[in-house]
Amino acid sequence: MEVVLVQFRKAGKTYYFNPINFDIKKNDFVVVETIRGTELGKVVSNKIEIEPSEIEIKPIIRLATEEDKKEAAYNRTLEDEVIETTKDLVKQNQLDMKILASEYTLDRDRLVIYFESEQRVDFRQLVKDLNEVYKTRIELRQVGSRDGAKFIGGLGPCGRVMCCASFLSTFDNVSIKMAKNQNLSLNPQKISGACGKLLCCIKYEHDFYEKAQKDMPNINEYVYTENGRGKVISTQVLKRQVRVLFEDGSAQTYDVDEIKRSQK
Repeated sequence: MEVVLVQFRKAGKTYYFNPINFDIKKNDFVVVETIRGTELGKVVSNKIEIEPSEIEIKPIIRLATEEDKKEAAYNRTLEDEVIETTKDLVKQNQLDMKILASEYTLDRDRLVIYFESEQRVDFRQLVKDLNEVYKTRIELRQVGSRDGAKFIGGLGPCGRVMCCASFLSTFDNVSIKMAKNQNLSLNPQKISGACGKLLCCIKYEHDFYEKAQKDMPNINEYVYTENGRGKVISTQVLKRQVRVLFEDGSAQTYDVDEIKRSQK
């Protein structure tokens, strides 16, 4: 089955759509029907073949016209005002929620507002208040802290724009074990992102470290060197080096190829 991938927000998730007979190329803008309504999206792939699926893959309605693009651009100019109005109504209703972003469908038939909260929120009155202001269908969508950081954006500890706001469309699981394997500081402030979760970039080099460490001895493992038997007290995976402590209290650094493991 021939499909294309369509994205609705920068660094957002991508979805399959059926191009039917349209001559669609990467970077084209298209109008599609989603569960939220009619939306403008950007094609981020050329046509690709996938196995037929039981899940319905909706067809592309049309290639976006200049009028469609102008309408979408106008909708974006309304987002900041929607956010500020919603924040005011949240205060009036004394709700514990952080408003992150808003977006209209292309025909403004629905307004989606994203928020973050550590608990469930009864926002029924808020929806009524918003409906009185905007006279359209209102959808409030609660997202997690990672998605919240993605909406807000900013700079990471590396000094670059955060990965989630620039190119990451999905979030992988990141564990403290990955940080340990890379000999990273386990200080939460140093390995956590703006979302408060472990840095996504810890995942990037995980496979390399995992593969490289198969040839490395463990800390406290005894190995044999040209200077005798000693205990491994530290390792440098990238340099493929280990530091060995001997019984007389001296220590020396060796390449992995220069030692012999006592347990293999």
